Amino acid sequence: MKSCAGRERHTRGAAALTEFLDTDVLICHLTGNPPDMAARATRALADHDELLELPRAAIALPAIKTLDSATLLRALEVYEVDRLGFADAYLVAQAEATGVQQILSFDKSIDPISTVTRHEP
Repeated sequence: MKSCAGRERHTRGAAALTEFLDTDVLICHLTGNPPDMAARATRALADHDELLELPRAAIALPAIKTLDSATLLRALEVYEVDRLGFADAYLVAQAEATGVQQILSFDKSIDPISTVTRHEP
């Protein structure tokens, strides 16, 4: 395929590509903030199951450096399986990883997670 300038354009994978995703959509979805944008981001991503693998793929890239990829992967698991917001899922993963297993929080959505205990202030 030629561009307007007459140069060849690369179309590798173009048949499978439907739209580009800006990271701000993922951040709003994962953090839940701001709430109105997060709800819209979550709805938009609901039809794209393949995007659930994107964070795992990013963590696995050699160019991505993390302090504790195992904890990030556990947070993604809690986020996906237990349907917690990502910040709470990360908090659960940190509590598990450190062995503290106690979380001081008003958020009752943590209660079903059997590996940690939530206490209210």
